Amino acid sequence: MRRRHGGSSVFLRNCWYVGAWDREVTRDKPFGRILLDAPIVFYRQADGTPVALEDRCCHRHAQLSLGVVVGDDLRCGYHGLKFEASGRCVEIPGQERIPAEARIRSYPVVARWNWIWIWMGDPAKADAALIPDWWWTTHPEWACTRPDPFHMRCHYQLINDNVLDVTHLAYVHATSIGSSSIAEFPVATEREAGKVRMTRWIIDRPAPPMYQNAGKFKGNVDRWQIVEHQPPCFSVNFAGCAATGTGAPQGDKSGHRIDLMALSAPTPESDNTTHYFFCFVRGFNRDDPATEKMFAEDFVKVFREDVVVIEAQQRRMEATPGAPQISIAVDAAPMAARRMLDELIAKEH
Repeated sequence: MRRRHGGSSVFLRNCWYVGAWDREVTRDKPFGRILLDAPIVFYRQADGTPVALEDRCCHRHAQLSLGVVVGDDLRCGYHGLKFEASGRCVEIPGQERIPAEARIRSYPVVARWNWIWIWMGDPAKADAALIPDWWWTTHPEWACTRPDPFHMRCHYQLINDNVLDVTHLAYVHATSIGSSSIAEFPVATEREAGKVRMTRWIIDRPAPPMYQNAGKFKGNVDRWQIVEHQPPCFSVNFAGCAATGTGAPQGDKSGHRIDLMALSAPTPESDNTTHYFFCFVRGFNRDDPATEKMFAEDFVKVFREDVVVIEAQQRRMEATPGAPQISIAVDAAPMAARRMLDELIAKEH
């Protein structure tokens, strides 16, 4: 992890992060969240447009997230100053003159893929085209399960590492989506412009319990694990399996199969805490309540298994700073992703 003098992480800022689920930002009341060490308040204007401002009144530093939404503006709950979406103060109760310096920072935001995306860097560089193209989340041919985010006590890059390391499935998730055969098969790591890809095929092996429950396979399966990672923190895990011998490794999609994706977007809160946003997308049993229940409950439990391991890892790292560690073959993709992020941070700073 790159660090500034003083110990805080250097975050990549000229990029988009997920700031909230769209359902978290309402007209009813402002919503506060700390992102990249910065307090942010979200609210919606009358037409539903999301707004993100610095969560600090410029008068006496009161939290604006404790205030109220008034029309298209946000009123401080301490002394009543009112701010418009640009961050400019437009009303001070009992005072006609509004000082020019009465303003707070406003952040570019975009509502897309059921998330509110926020640009934490130079507003002039904010380009909505840079938001990951996760179109499956809203496409009618795919079903999307949208769990609440996890608040995790860990550095966000540990989550990136975890997503790009599929070998841990054999041990952390042995009773759900893992199997002992995973480690038998090699991992291929590719780096291309702005992306790291990890690929593993597990050929002619029994389906893991949750896959078997979903697909009802009559024999062994060919299983794929393909993770595409885009810095600073966006990963798509293309996963699934097909009946062995139906041509899945060669690209044939006509056989009996299940396709799913896990989309991960861990947004750093601080140096050692993270808001972990994720969702599951599937191309099978789209309208089946039992399958939706399995993803909303059982697959979320799988992610909670990761939470236990990663938070314990963070605690041990903090307790033993500077302790030596080694890297092994399965670390190729996580290390490539870290190098790519380091290069972008170095260029930005």
